[in-house]
Amino acid sequence: MKTDKLFYRIFLNQPGLLAELLPGIPPDCQFDYSAPVIKEQEFRHDGILTPLGKDPNLPLVFLEAQMQPDTDFYGRYFAETYLYLKQYKIIRPWRGLLILKSRGHDLGSEIPYQFQLDNQVQRLYLQDLLHQNRLSPNLALLQLIILPKTKTIQAAQNLLESSKGQPEFRQKLDLVEAILVNKFPNLSLEEILKMLNLKTADITQTRFYRDVFQLGIQEGEQKGRQEGKQEGRHEGIQEGEQKGRQEGRQEGEANLIIRLLNRRLGVVTPNQENQIRSLSLPGLEALGEALLDFTNPTDIDTWLNTHRKLNPQIPDTFPENDS
Repeated sequence: MKTDKLFYRIFLNQPGLLAELLPGIPPDCQFDYSAPVIKEQEFRHDGILTPLGKDPNLPLVFLEAQMQPDTDFYGRYFAETYLYLKQYKIIRPWRGLLILKSRGHDLGSEIPYQFQLDNQVQRLYLQDLLHQNRLSPNLALLQLIILPKTKTIQAAQNLLESSKGQPEFRQKLDLVEAILVNKFPNLSLEEILKMLNLKTADITQTRFYRDVFQLGIQEGEQKGRQEGKQEGRHEGIQEGEQKGRQEGRQEGEANLIIRLLNRRLGVVTPNQENQIRSLSLPGLEALGEALLDFTNPTDIDTWLNTHRKLNPQIPDTFPENDS
């Protein structure tokens, strides 16, 4: 599921990547991303990209990421696809995009689906990107996922250095951070900063580092000073950094969920936003999966109320934001 969310975030933030991988899709075409459940069999797609424009000839895109061998993969993928087309009475064309790790993985027989695989479905094997040097920035981003850890940091630096202006730099940095957090789960924020060899002035422009890294150090130093001993100060910094990392990941997950809800259902109310930000990481992950089935703004309140009943320690009311 973590891998699915990572690809979800990449395609949401880099719409040009879809056009690059699927010939015929305009680079400026925007999509809404969802992961619907097929009711009859309880199949769940990794993601469906629906064109937001009015052109009926633009295809619906069924995106699936598969990083492990699975002999049922092709059968399940096409079953999910055609059940969705039937259940939701789709009348527009469709395309498939499969992000696969290796050509060597057994994903089941291709023979029953050969026509679709040759004409409607594009397969990208991440290991094919390993030894390619002249990649577009979009494909270089995907290459980070599969590169050996010893080469990942240098590749990430090269990718960030190719940015044209601060807005593009911050967008790439946000995605690079997401990839590195998944790839190096034991790294501290300070270690990531040093390994990327970024200037403090650059890195602190991102919300991630401004809210997490600085907060962790400040809380750690404050606790250390209060304890009045060097040992206590050292422990305080470590505790502060750990707390900062936890809070930063939690805030990042909340920001992503709020953004998705705004795109799917309209503006999230201040009270709903406060309740979402109060959720624990497991709660945010549960909401992240549930929101893909939301069809009405009231679904947000229904889910939050149900979650609050199951977790009575959560307060019933939340103050409105002043901003």
